[in-house]
Amino acid sequence: MATGLGDKIFQLRKDKKLTLDALAEKAGLSKSYLWELENRESPRPSAEKLSAIADVLGVATSYFMEEDVRVPEERHVDEAFFRNYKNLDSDAKEQLRKILDTFKKE
Repeated sequence: MATGLGDKIFQLRKDKKLTLDALAEKAGLSKSYLWELENRESPRPSAEKLSAIADVLGVATSYFMEEDVRVPEERHVDEAFFRNYKNLDSDAKEQLRKILDTFKKE
């Protein structure tokens, strides 16, 4: 039986139409390790591995720590966006700010 963590990874992976192989490659993990996380009671993954999975799946790492197994709510998507934003260089941040300004209603 899958764990809460496994259920969350599986659901997000399916929502993004990613195979285990694709998620493993993008997260830099092995397919068998991800299968274990999805399908077995496994030791808790390291923060680094969980962060890699979260980045690929577009959620905040904290989503995996919560009890709720539902698909992440909008705030998790926002948190992942802001985490990615922080990692951009200053030119990319400025470009993104200009793009976002075009969406503002006057």
